[in-house]
Amino acid sequence: MERLRSSDPARVADHRLLGRLGVGGMGVVYLARTPGGSLVALKVLAAEYAEDAGFRQRFRREVEVARRIGTPWAVPLVDADPDAEAPWLATAYVPGPSLAEAVAAHGPLTEHGVRILGGRLALALDEVHRAGLVHRDLKPGNVLLAPDGPRLIDFGIARAPEDTALTATGLVVGTPGYLSPEQAEGRGGQTIGAPSDVFSLGCVLAFAATGRPPFGTGALDALLYRAVHDPADLDGVPAALGELLSRCLEKDPARRPEVEELVRELLPGDSADDPLPADTPGSAPVSWLPEEVIRLIARRSTEALTLPDIDHTEISVDTARVNAHPDADPGGGSGGGSGGGSRSGTGPGHGDADTLPVAADTPVAPARRRVLLLAGAGAVLAAGGGASWWAVGRDGGSDGKKAAASASSRRPAYTVALHGDLSGDHSTTGKAQERGLRLAVAEFNARDDAPFQVDVRAVDDAGDPAEAARFAKRLADDASVLAVVGPTTDATAQSALAVYDAGLLPVVAVSPGAIGLSVQGFRSFLHARLPDSVLSVYIDVVLRGTRPRKVGVVVDRAADSYGWEVSSTLSRQLHAAGQPYLPRVVSAMRSGFDDAVDDLLAADTDSFAFAGLPDRAASFARALHERGVSGARASGPALLDPRFLTTAKEAAEGWTVVTPVVDAARGPRTKAFADAYRKRWKEAPPWYAAEAYDVTSMVLKSLTDLPSKNRTREELLAALRAVEYQGITRTYAFQKTGLPVIDGTGGFLWRVERGAFVYGGPAPLTA
Repeated sequence: MERLRSSDPARVADHRLLGRLGVGGMGVVYLARTPGGSLVALKVLAAEYAEDAGFRQRFRREVEVARRIGTPWAVPLVDADPDAEAPWLATAYVPGPSLAEAVAAHGPLTEHGVRILGGRLALALDEVHRAGLVHRDLKPGNVLLAPDGPRLIDFGIARAPEDTALTATGLVVGTPGYLSPEQAEGRGGQTIGAPSDVFSLGCVLAFAATGRPPFGTGALDALLYRAVHDPADLDGVPAALGELLSRCLEKDPARRPEVEELVRELLPGDSADDPLPADTPGSAPVSWLPEEVIRLIARRSTEALTLPDIDHTEISVDTARVNAHPDADPGGGSGGGSGGGSRSGTGPGHGDADTLPVAADTPVAPARRRVLLLAGAGAVLAAGGGASWWAVGRDGGSDGKKAAASASSRRPAYTVALHGDLSGDHSTTGKAQERGLRLAVAEFNARDDAPFQVDVRAVDDAGDPAEAARFAKRLADDASVLAVVGPTTDATAQSALAVYDAGLLPVVAVSPGAIGLSVQGFRSFLHARLPDSVLSVYIDVVLRGTRPRKVGVVVDRAADSYGWEVSSTLSRQLHAAGQPYLPRVVSAMRSGFDDAVDDLLAADTDSFAFAGLPDRAASFARALHERGVSGARASGPALLDPRFLTTAKEAAEGWTVVTPVVDAARGPRTKAFADAYRKRWKEAPPWYAAEAYDVTSMVLKSLTDLPSKNRTREELLAALRAVEYQGITRTYAFQKTGLPVIDGTGGFLWRVERGAFVYGGPAPLTA
């Protein structure tokens, strides 16, 4: 549990807040004390979500569902006010760990423990189903452990089978690895019923018995595929439970047992609604949990019960003191100020935020940490480790010095940061974005009418996700930083975005492509390029424009989620257009693609799409070249990489790559930028430099349009979300999810000719 922060209220309704259990669902989860002295886990909907009618309705539905569940094996709702200005709900506090936490720390449960776990959860599901609902997200993280039995939590996506709010065909809602086949396939309507929860319960019990998910780990598409097609891995499950779990994990819902049968088989002759007996001195222990877990529960119980009922939290701060000492803690202690840490989970025992819609549903997001925004420059921070912290003022060079001198009397000064890979495998892209940002800032500072001065701060995570999170926290904690451009890669973005979101620091990304970054609900994240899955629409047009007989879609497992995003959307497009196609999945363990190519050619395939990364794409291209294939060959943005050319050599000739980047050296709209870039750095602008220049200019324009008193992170974020900015590369506008507005633009063609990538302009949207 974390201490309360200066931005946290002292009370919610009549509940005294004692600490933060963490961030999860649609808001912050607090440990609170009721007026009667009981401890509760109190979840408060974040202000941004409370203002959204859709989110408020979702929260209200969660409260309604929780009120309908009356079993001792589900955490009970204590109180709630979904119509409050800041909607909240309070459930009984369970000091025990989640099943996921307990198994990770202390290993699998015994057969006796698995039986108690399964029987009690089956009773909880029986109550859920009797209420006409389906839980839909039973997983180890949603099961809390107490000495007298487990507790089922999180009814945020529980629905009646006929409720189509989250069950439309094509949507996959829940946690991959614990989804039923009918959920994994996105079946809609009433096909998601009680048997779906039985399948998920089978997965949970297999995890409890073996310490691993029954369908493994890995890429999302792999988990979904295994749930539908592969047998469950039950190796290590006690023999007496193996047959029962096998029936729970049947692919056909009609063949799974009902929850009443599970109770009878797991708890034969037991009065299943009674609490478990307590251990007595001198007797053999009868606890269903490992001793280490019992000790953990006891320790957390003691810590919670001894928390004092402290005075009200002081929310106001001495602004003058903080302005004089930017690094000071406004709350007067560690963890109390705007620089306090944030966790992406919900803390001990009260849910987590890893439920993942794999399609169009917008999931919940980490809660907001309100930050005191101050005028004035932030302190220079020093960092250890392999990556470096750059604290740079206005742009260097003679032009930058003149701009600095002319702007020195302007106040306040604001900082725009570049978060990138400046020294790792993707340093070419990171450095291009840094230069594009610096050029935009230098031009702004050189303006006679610039209303404020802009400083640049760049951080180098070297492509390391751990470093990305560390540097994100430093930027988020620096009140002078009002916006960030970056990070460079999907992995570093995934690691950093929750940290930025906690500080509500606007982040605009131009190179990460995973759509999952947007659908996770990060409020401060703006995706300024088309995601990889959307770019596949243009790949479909490229391939069908050649009038192929059949398209071979090669999915390289080594590319993980990138390969899935490109191939899944492309396959749907081809299917919708009535174009014959043949998918072929290639294991990451295979070093070559000869067998895959031979199979595709034998099936009369004459055009090819490759969903994978540059090095293995080169191997695939060579296999095609050796067989004399000359039909259309296309891929996504990962192939716009010199490594593809140098490794594939002549086999790369004729390939088409669909990307979100332009050739800034060509075209009238980018000419002035390209000339300025060449003058400054004595070379043509590389990929992603113009895009970074664009989004930086967009940020500065939005900040300029705000009244001076409103130039805060929160107001800037609101302005960016509402922006329609005409850049030199394209028009920028954003959906509520942070995804770019899909208007038929934003995809660009590149073709390999004479061993080089040649720009082909905007990608067409029709064949």
